[in-house]
Amino acid sequence: MNASLESSASPAALAELKRRVAGWSIAATVLVTVLKLTAGLVSGSLALLADGAHGFLDIGATTLTFFAVRQADRPADEDHHYGHGKIEAVAALCESTLLALLALAAFIEAVRRLVLEPTTVLSASPFAFAAVAVSICVDAARWRTLHVVARSTGSEALAADALHFSSDLASSLAILIGLTAAKAGYVNADAKATLFVAMLIGLAALRLARRVIGVLLDAAPQGAAERVREIAWRMPGVLGIDNVRVRPAGGVLMGDVGVTVARSLPLDRVSELKASLTQALAAEFKRADFTVSTRPVAPDDESVLERVMLIAARERLLVHHVTVQWLEGRLAIGFDIELDGRLKLKDAHRRASRLEAAVRDEFGPATEVETHIEPLETRELAGTPADASVSSRIAESLSRAAAQSGKIGAIHNVRVRETPVGLVVHFHCLGPPDMDVADIHAAVDEIEQKVKHAITGIARLVGHAEPAGAEHGTNASRSEPSR
Repeated sequence: MNASLESSASPAALAELKRRVAGWSIAATVLVTVLKLTAGLVSGSLALLADGAHGFLDIGATTLTFFAVRQADRPADEDHHYGHGKIEAVAALCESTLLALLALAAFIEAVRRLVLEPTTVLSASPFAFAAVAVSICVDAARWRTLHVVARSTGSEALAADALHFSSDLASSLAILIGLTAAKAGYVNADAKATLFVAMLIGLAALRLARRVIGVLLDAAPQGAAERVREIAWRMPGVLGIDNVRVRPAGGVLMGDVGVTVARSLPLDRVSELKASLTQALAAEFKRADFTVSTRPVAPDDESVLERVMLIAARERLLVHHVTVQWLEGRLAIGFDIELDGRLKLKDAHRRASRLEAAVRDEFGPATEVETHIEPLETRELAGTPADASVSSRIAESLSRAAAQSGKIGAIHNVRVRETPVGLVVHFHCLGPPDMDVADIHAAVDEIEQKVKHAITGIARLVGHAEPAGAEHGTNASRSEPSR
């Protein structure tokens, strides 16, 4: 039953189950109370009368529990941002107070009888035995039911009732032993049983009070914070854990988890990490509501290049060709910065200077920073396929330049477009699979420069190198349509 409830029941179904069990508990309490009081009056048993009076408190306590679980499942509102779950703990605290008062009253009366009426012998009737036997059966059934449902729903009020009725079960067993001893003729066996019953009720009150006070004071459930930390450490991308705070609120475990992540981690990856951690915590705990926060930090193995790229991204600038040098203990950094080609020099220089200042703030004022400004075409260019003769001429020029290089071959998939700024050319070529990227780039760049020098009007020439012998991309067999 417990596993089934945890895995399949909806919150609404669990709330309805809590209310139904609480209502059934009230009916059972009324039945047991009437039986014990009647049997106590008939037999004169102090233990039965004390337990019957206890039953009146049970009726009040179970009624309080019934209304508490109804209120606890109300959603959060403008005045209660975390919901109404703690009302169950308040109800349980009231119940523990009632139990303590009853235990004290029963103890005082039992001591009075032992002192003032030391030779009293009780005549236990069959009806008293029957009432106690029925009470034991009912208490055992409702303790088991309340215990299972309380664990499944996390209800503090139902858990308090379960603990309460476990003490009732023990009290009924003690009363049965006292009645049996009285039937056998032992002096004041009933009063002695009452003392034991009072002790059991008092212990139950103490245990219950300690538990619910911890809930009201937001005491973390034992081991919960450690389990949260273990789950957080297993998440890819988590570099450290700043804080873990958990507290129970009704049947829900609420908490905050703060983790550190690399500052270079993209925002979408940070969002994915937070969502994954929240889901993992919800899967670990039956009912959980966690808030995950992240703090960006610089990893110990973060390189200078990564730091420069991160600074540029913060400034919303594109940089490439970053060079890093150490010159006599001083760091020198250079890079190309791409800015809108329509900017005036004074505006472009101001943006570059701001980026240089940000780099010095990161690495120290003695850092040498040099930037090379390159024009960035930010407009979307309208293009049309160039004449076949123009495309053929450029393709032949590319093939000649590739043959002269001796490193690059098989020029293919040449596409030439006419745009407002000039011709834009794309082509694919093959290179040795084991050649370094730097050498391949230099060879392709040499081809591009030769073709741009030989043919005027080329605004942009982009070459895509592929390893010889490998499968080419989907553009490899596509040709540019001619006009």
